[in-house]
Amino acid sequence: MKRRMRKGFTLVEILIVVVILGILAAIVIPQFTNASEEASVNSLRADLQTMRSQIELYKVQHLGQTPTVADFVTQMTGQTNINGAAGTDFGPYLERIPTNQFVNSNTVAAADAAGVGWVYNATTGRISAATTGYTGALVLSSY
Repeated sequence: MKRRMRKGFTLVEILIVVVILGILAAIVIPQFTNASEEASVNSLRADLQTMRSQIELYKVQHLGQTPTVADFVTQMTGQTNINGAAGTDFGPYLERIPTNQFVNSNTVAAADAAGVGWVYNATTGRISAATTGYTGALVLSSY
């Protein structure tokens, strides 16, 4: 008696493989979504740490004065004198103001509003991430 050789997979075998691949995809894909958000949060934290340390350096070099809100970008990205005016004594402290990727803005203002990336308090020298316009579930107000 001659045995018949199978030359392919049955429909049931293919369906089992497709179901297994679907289950694996359902487990793995959410992990990548969380990793992307975590990377964005870590980037935001790093940007804030850099800006906060450079504001402190500015404060030390300018006799305890912090950058003003109106001239924050100029004072942090350009060179200044001891009074914070344009000069060649100190700075630049930052190459550029980083973009807050959660609201897609790099502007600095005294209050959180639409289009603002960073909220800066010139009295305390504290800078934080703006949240107006952010629609995600992550709570940014603590950064």
